[in-house]
Amino acid sequence: MTPPFAPFEWMIAWRYLRARKAEGGVSVMTWISLIGITLAVFALIATLSVRSGFRAEFVDTILGANAHVTIYQTGTVSEAGTIDRTIRDFDTMAEKLRDVPGVVRAAPLIKGQVMTSLRNRNAGVEVFGIRSENLIQLPRIADPETGDGDIARFAEGIAIGSGVARELGASVGDRIKIISPNGVKTAFGTSPRINAYEVVYIFSAGRYDIDRTRAYLPFAEAQSFFGRDGVADEIEVMVDVPDQVDAMAVPLMQAGGDRVLVWTWRDASGGFLRALEVEDNVMFIILSILVLIATMNIVSGLIMLVKNKGRDIGILRTMGLTEGSILRIFFICGAFTGLIGTLLGVILGCLFAVYIDPVFGFVNMIMGGGTWDPAIRGIYHLPAKLEFADVLSAVVLSLGLSFIVTIFPARRAARMNPVEALRYE
Repeated sequence: MTPPFAPFEWMIAWRYLRARKAEGGVSVMTWISLIGITLAVFALIATLSVRSGFRAEFVDTILGANAHVTIYQTGTVSEAGTIDRTIRDFDTMAEKLRDVPGVVRAAPLIKGQVMTSLRNRNAGVEVFGIRSENLIQLPRIADPETGDGDIARFAEGIAIGSGVARELGASVGDRIKIISPNGVKTAFGTSPRINAYEVVYIFSAGRYDIDRTRAYLPFAEAQSFFGRDGVADEIEVMVDVPDQVDAMAVPLMQAGGDRVLVWTWRDASGGFLRALEVEDNVMFIILSILVLIATMNIVSGLIMLVKNKGRDIGILRTMGLTEGSILRIFFICGAFTGLIGTLLGVILGCLFAVYIDPVFGFVNMIMGGGTWDPAIRGIYHLPAKLEFADVLSAVVLSLGLSFIVTIFPARRAARMNPVEALRYE
């Protein structure tokens, strides 16, 4: 008995694949199927890599420039009737939070919104009051490759985002004014508080909304400027495993005390991440349909091949080939097309992900620039991250569909009656 996928079955399938149309082959349809599958797999891998890159870049900029967990306190009503949410024993609370397993750092913060001014240019920013030893532990802020100036001099001035610097036309060494409308109360009303600080460091966190709206002041100076002497607005907590931050909420609340409120980075960005996940699933389904359409060309090509090779099938059957052998011959024809198309698509998709920067630069040049607007996208470039799981899912999908759709025309060939095939020969 002939073993499955014997050498002669491969030989016959290969001759059919490369046969000219005049010889009863369907080389044109084979090429169309091959190109269609290649482009479909390429599009799937390229889309999945950009999706993974966008999520990774977004999460990295969140975790690299923001607190993983923010600790607040519930408000208390002061004697003047205002609600006070400041933290008075912030150093003690920060020390207790650092003792929680998994916490890397806990730092008190002062926050306030101000207007910055340099010469005749203005920009609204959010000022973060933070200690120098805590600022240098923010990887996206204290990055010497993207920053300008000397972060070691932070205690002597102010650090601003690259977007703020661009808006003001400021550079390291300039003195900018910050103006707070909630200033000193006088008999004639509230007088805005105005101070000038030297720009000692300009950072680029990689997120447009951060670079465009954020500035850092030394903690004690921010306390004085915003009238928060002896208190902090919140405590930012960094953990060693940010993806497991939800499990740390209860221990942090227990360490912080009864009035503590916990706000994680997932709470702050959960809506955007869920939107990305929904978009990922929808895009995968749409591109899977594209791969299915591409594999359907294999069916068309095989049906034409079976019709053109009816005489050959009849002769092979009379020579003793079984239905299984005929099925495997035509299955090899279709599966081989799907396999080669998938392989070429994987190569193109991986190359696109690896060289996405020059590819996008070329597209941007052709389009005359302005293709990617960071004010809308939030990040400065189109990212791509090649992950094995994404490539594997594309390969499994393409090969699975190619093999499945090949079975039906192959079975039709195997069940062809040899007498009917040779009736008019």
